[in-house]
Amino acid sequence: MFKYLQKIGKALMVPVAVLPAAAILMGIGYWIDPTGWGANSQTAALLIKAGGSLIDSMGILFAVGVAFGMSKDQHGAAALTGLVGFLVLTTLLSPGAVAALQHIDVADVPAAFGKINNGNQFIGILVGVISSALYNKFSKVELHKALSFFSGKRLVPIITAAVMIVVSFILMFLWPLLFNGLVTFGTSIVGLGPLGAGIYGFFNRLLIPVGLHHALNSVFWFDVAGINDLGNFWAGKAVLVDGKNVTGMYMGGFFPIMMFGLLGAAAAFIKTSKPENRAKITSIMIAAGFATFFTGVTEPMEFSFMFLAPGLYLVHALLTGVSLFIAASMHWIAGFGFSAGLVDFILSSRLPLANMPYMLIVQGLIFMAIYYLVFTFAITKWNLNTPGREDEEEDTEEVEAPTTHTETAKLILEYVGGMANLLEVDSCATRLRLEVKDQGLVQDAKIKKITSGVLKPGKTSVQIIVGPHVEFVATELKKLAK
Repeated sequence: MFKYLQKIGKALMVPVAVLPAAAILMGIGYWIDPTGWGANSQTAALLIKAGGSLIDSMGILFAVGVAFGMSKDQHGAAALTGLVGFLVLTTLLSPGAVAALQHIDVADVPAAFGKINNGNQFIGILVGVISSALYNKFSKVELHKALSFFSGKRLVPIITAAVMIVVSFILMFLWPLLFNGLVTFGTSIVGLGPLGAGIYGFFNRLLIPVGLHHALNSVFWFDVAGINDLGNFWAGKAVLVDGKNVTGMYMGGFFPIMMFGLLGAAAAFIKTSKPENRAKITSIMIAAGFATFFTGVTEPMEFSFMFLAPGLYLVHALLTGVSLFIAASMHWIAGFGFSAGLVDFILSSRLPLANMPYMLIVQGLIFMAIYYLVFTFAITKWNLNTPGREDEEEDTEEVEAPTTHTETAKLILEYVGGMANLLEVDSCATRLRLEVKDQGLVQDAKIKKITSGVLKPGKTSVQIIVGPHVEFVATELKKLAK
């Protein structure tokens, strides 16, 4: 079950990868016309509407993306299956259809059904999961010769449409209960104000090792429980509490951590590393630090120490919560379409709902100093095995650093036991996810010399932290493993 939830988290990265496009389009549009939001410029209106079309359709993107991402062969037919399932489900659960099926007036239909549309990510995820399961099970079924045209992949959308009728009937009774439960959870946190933002920030980081932070994010960033912080921010829809806008309070506090705090941590790792490892650690930290500062991709940095020094990672999660609490308390607001890096900060800084975003830079510089001082003190005080301070490995053989994705894939294949030991190859944002026959054949020490780290979440599972270019390495590895 745990592994399956991780797979869903990985599949969510497919539709989430669309968000930067929306952020760029809308960000440039708002830069052109920050006061009229497109009313004073046709170019701005074009860009804002184009970006908004993606934000407003996240539900259908999630259905298609998750169905594709969780399919066994990631075939386009799986994406089509997700689309078919989403169209059937959302049509049958629309307020008009529910009113007709239950013989009630549209005004009496529970408000929950008004949230089932192209923008509902929860419905999209549900449809994507079901559709991918149906695809994996029926995509190779052969029918009688008279019906052979509908065999295999052509059969799956037909089955999916039929299954979604049953799912729609079930959700007609369960969806209001489920929706109200999600709203209650979200509003209970929202009701805590800045403290709730801090609690969310803490758990956001704490769930990264198991890949479940995406599920938590969907409650606060999208229109799953009525919060829709990300969507409202980019659409310019203010949510007022005591006369102050709070839209963006679940995003702003991440910028000081991702753009600056983790840079302080990187400096601490370099400072406390062993002299013989300092040159190597410096190059690794520069690369990981650039990724987190410029794009907001933090996994290469976080995975470099979360398992070597879990106590230090807990401190990181706590500091993230504190950052969100401070930013929300002071109403310093900025937003992102992908992650809290420099690109999103620049694009969002002139959006209508951005408020004193430059103060997040000031806060970030302070947090960079805090991270550096706290991490340096903790590492030296308790002699933590952070990057560059690990115990000496028995294997002292030098490994020449690969210069291409193909070379990296060849070395990884060798170090995980070769083709005979490799069962499955997959990837997510920064991690190579492998299934092997015998985990004992995996040479951790050598893999760590060419990547950012190795994780073994299960008896046959191996995750290798490669970085943002992991997809290219995975593609080359799949070619070699054929």
